Amino acid sequence: MAGALIDRLLHHCHIVNIRGNSYRVRHHRELAPRPTEPPAPTPTPRRGVRRQEA
Repeated sequence: MAGALIDRLLHHCHIVNIRGNSYRVRHHRELAPRPTEPPAPTPTPRRGVRRQEA
């Protein structure tokens, strides 16, 4: 279904390839803080494991 949708959208279109960096991405990189070290991994909850009752 996605292929049919794309086919209909691009049927009468002219595709223009633009080289170079995106202004949006460049602006985002300028505003984003630079991390000094990678964040610590968060523990994931275990599912489906039951405790045995004594």
